[in-house]
Amino acid sequence: MTTAVRRSGAFAAVAAGTAIMPVADSLADRAIATIAATAPFLLVAAAALWVVDSGILFELFARPGDRRDGRLYGLAGFALAIAALGLLAFQFDMPVVVPVAAALVLGVGNLATHVARNLGADPFGATAGFVTGGAVAGVAGLLASSAIVGSGLHLPETVFLAVSAALLGALLRSVLFERDDPLVLISIGLLLWLFSDLAISVTTFGITVALAITAALGYVSYALETASLPGMLTGVLLSLLTIVVGDYGWFAMLITFFGGGGLASKFRYDEKVQRGIAQENEGARGSGNVLANSLVALVAVLAAAASPQLTGLPPRVFLFVFAGSVAAAMSDTLSSEFGGLYDAPRLITSFERVEPGTDGAITWQGELAGISGAAIIAIIAAVAFETIGPAGAVAIVCSGILGMTADSLLGATLEGRWLSNQGVNFLATLVAGLVGGLFVLAGLVA
Repeated sequence: MTTAVRRSGAFAAVAAGTAIMPVADSLADRAIATIAATAPFLLVAAAALWVVDSGILFELFARPGDRRDGRLYGLAGFALAIAALGLLAFQFDMPVVVPVAAALVLGVGNLATHVARNLGADPFGATAGFVTGGAVAGVAGLLASSAIVGSGLHLPETVFLAVSAALLGALLRSVLFERDDPLVLISIGLLLWLFSDLAISVTTFGITVALAITAALGYVSYALETASLPGMLTGVLLSLLTIVVGDYGWFAMLITFFGGGGLASKFRYDEKVQRGIAQENEGARGSGNVLANSLVALVAVLAAAASPQLTGLPPRVFLFVFAGSVAAAMSDTLSSEFGGLYDAPRLITSFERVEPGTDGAITWQGELAGISGAAIIAIIAAVAFETIGPAGAVAIVCSGILGMTADSLLGATLEGRWLSNQGVNFLATLVAGLVGGLFVLAGLVA
């Protein structure tokens, strides 16, 4: 057994200590219950910082940086993050099952990662180990703690929560450092809190199909190198949320963008490299790129699930926000990937000729490809949702085109000085999403 496996096993054991929280929840006095739930982890943190500086325990929990500093900062941060989630659970409205699940997902997920690496797994296999181990531990923690507190979680809902938490944990772990585990833990807890408040309805068949589809999507996107490992995790998480929280129609639009955008990036890639317009990492899209193009869509699908109770708006508004933002992402991606292959582009603000790859440059071929991309999303939306109709499809196309145009305008004026490419992509999809929602609110679509 390697040092990393032993250390992650010790952290998983600390995570298992959260089992005290649902037991403490039965105490009538909330102050005493809060102390009972959080004090053990505060004591662990204090011992890690000021007591244990050598010996067996120190070597068991110490990370390389801890040995240099002579303090178990990793263990202290982990324990304090658990205590913070416990405080939210006992003094605010967070369900007490959340700290238990979050700690187990991260603790056991890290253990599974190191075991997989010890067995010779590649980065994809190690990540799969984190997601699988974390999800299984999360399911066990949610079921056990909910049984103690009597919250009555059902298995399909439990699986969805645990897998979502494991995917988020794997994503954050792939882009952050090991010392950032407290941030990962808090993020997982907040995600679980959000989903528990949305009261998402999940069926056994629905979660089974969703898991099968998203697992296949993740493997194919990584195998074909259309996405980096963080990009793949981001896409899988967003796809799972879209299927379960929205439905297959929402997912069909999103996966069309993921697949179409990824393949468009690979199209005549060597020529794009020569022109200096190629997507970095051999065309594989990273998590920042995926999130920049999909964050508005994710917020829209969550807002639709919370409507009208929490937003005061009908879910249909957010369907058009979702479709408009995805249409813009698809439109902008196709216009950039295909338009950049043609000579004599013109700057959108002045129409002067510029070099290919110049921010804000457009070609008529790229504009045509962008319009086609928006139309593809609109057609899928119209087929998936009978209520959209011809007028709704036109509204989605218009939203996508406006988003693509906004991307070019922002690229020509603000990109490189005030905004990154990812910031421009996000704002363009936001413009398109807002326009899509306004079509509904203004009564321009039935």
